[in-house]
Amino acid sequence: MPISITLIGGPTALIEIDGFRLLTDPTFDAPGAYQLPHVKLEKTIGPAVRPDAIGPVDAVLLSHDQHSDNLDNSGREFLHKVKRVLTTEAAAKRLGGHVEGLAPWGTAHLKDGDGNSLTITATPARHGPAGIEPLSGDVIGFVVTSSRKDTRPVYISGDTTWFDGVAEVARRFKCGVVLPFAGAAQTRGPFHLTMDTNDTIETARAFPDAMIVPVHTEGWAHFRQNSEDLRKTFDVLGFGTRLRLLEPGVPTVVEAP
Repeated sequence: MPISITLIGGPTALIEIDGFRLLTDPTFDAPGAYQLPHVKLEKTIGPAVRPDAIGPVDAVLLSHDQHSDNLDNSGREFLHKVKRVLTTEAAAKRLGGHVEGLAPWGTAHLKDGDGNSLTITATPARHGPAGIEPLSGDVIGFVVTSSRKDTRPVYISGDTTWFDGVAEVARRFKCGVVLPFAGAAQTRGPFHLTMDTNDTIETARAFPDAMIVPVHTEGWAHFRQNSEDLRKTFDVLGFGTRLRLLEPGVPTVVEAP
């Protein structure tokens, strides 16, 4: 079955799959400067959809909580209005309340009244090069698997670069749609904290039967690459038909190629 994805901005997307509605890394604040402990981030584009216009959400899939380009003040308020919030174990301790922490390869389940269900599997993520963990903190991605046999799994990378953990996700799951957090984020040194074009191509090669739907490519000054860079790279290397770029605010039906 096809799924619908609405890009709200940055890493924030509404994923509608088999009657369930999932929201990734909620960021709804206006453009402006945001000071973190060690760096100032500049948001350049506001959300395409306001939080009060999103409607009911079955779960928020939060890759991590420590950076305002993945969870901002408005996003934190949004968490209180959602029944389920899945994130890292460390983030769950910091956020408290009803937030649920998952270690990589841990699972959670969503069920509806008709007997349909989703299994959410937390996946490994590394927010930059090897050794970055003490600076970046824990991050996870997610694989969403439906109980319906005609729906392929969906992989949401979270803030990560290409590394062995992403390759292991590809070995375990035959995903039909992959949402890489691209944009080549760069804040504290000459290295990327999220996927660049090379990483995204590696991801496409690892998931040969998946449509690649990038997020986290626009809206912040520390993103060094954008969706147009991905388009050019995919076209040159012959992967162009497998790249689906989203127009912010527009629900888009996405099917595996």
